[in-house]
Amino acid sequence: MKFGEKLRELRRSEHMTQTELANQLGVTMRTLQNYESGRIYPKNSSIYGKIADRFNVSVDYLLSDEDHFIQQAEERGGARSRREVQELLSELGGLFAGGELSQEDKDQVMLAINDLYWVAKERNRKYIPRKYRSEDKESD
Repeated sequence: MKFGEKLRELRRSEHMTQTELANQLGVTMRTLQNYESGRIYPKNSSIYGKIADRFNVSVDYLLSDEDHFIQQAEERGGARSRREVQELLSELGGLFAGGELSQEDKDQVMLAINDLYWVAKERNRKYIPRKYRSEDKESD
């Protein structure tokens, strides 16, 4: 189960509206709707802590391995990287559908794919115009 699904389930189990939870977390209702739908993840890690405290769960419970990869992609490469990783992970879902791999093997595959993604991203960096490179923007 992904972050958004878990958040929705936790909120509903306490018979809360999206507006009530959004107010408690200090985000807009639209932001909370986007969290629950899986369109976005909290950019501020303190939101995960607020959610975990509010529902008496751990932050690790809130995030699956897939969520960690998506969050890491967004932190390292922005919204475009997040979308690319989400697409890649959804396409790879078929790879695991047969149930032949153990969870440990699935985790190793995901780690290897994550590493390959960032290696390819770095290699292709030379084809990105300088004005779009995040490290060049930061130094301006």
